[in-house]
Amino acid sequence: MTGLHNGRDVFEYALLKVVPRVERGEMINAGVVVYCHARRFVEARTHLDEARLLALDPTTDVAGVRAALCAVEGVCEGGERAGQAAGEDAGRRFRWLMAPRSTIVQPGPVHTGLTADPAAEVERLLELLVR
Repeated sequence: MTGLHNGRDVFEYALLKVVPRVERGEMINAGVVVYCHARRFVEARTHLDEARLLALDPTTDVAGVRAALCAVEGVCEGGERAGQAAGEDAGRRFRWLMAPRSTIVQPGPVHTGLTADPAAEVERLLELLVR
C-alpha cells in the first residue's frame, strides 16, 4: 500500500553510531536502519571502518562491535536471528532498536523522508552517511 505522495511512502531512518569511549563523546557512523510502515519494511546495513574506530580508541573490542552491528541486522531480518524480537512486527523491531542505550553501539536520532523503494534507500543512506 503506497501513500498519497506520488507513489512514495514515508520512511524513518537512524544512523548507528559507535561510541568507543562515552566520556570522550567521539563517535563514528557505522550503519543505518530504515523503517517504512506502509511496506512493513525494516532493514539495517552496516559498514565498520576499523581504522577510524581504532584511531578513536586503539583498545576498542572490534570483534564485539562487529557482533553488536550484526545483531542489529539480525533483529531487522526477523526470524531466528532476531532473538527475543523474532515475533514482533517491523515497527516494533525498529522502535526497540531505536531505544536509547548506553552501549558502544548506539542509535542516532530518527529522521523521516519519502521513498518509492525503501531497500534502495538503505543503500543510498549507507553510502551518503557512513561509507
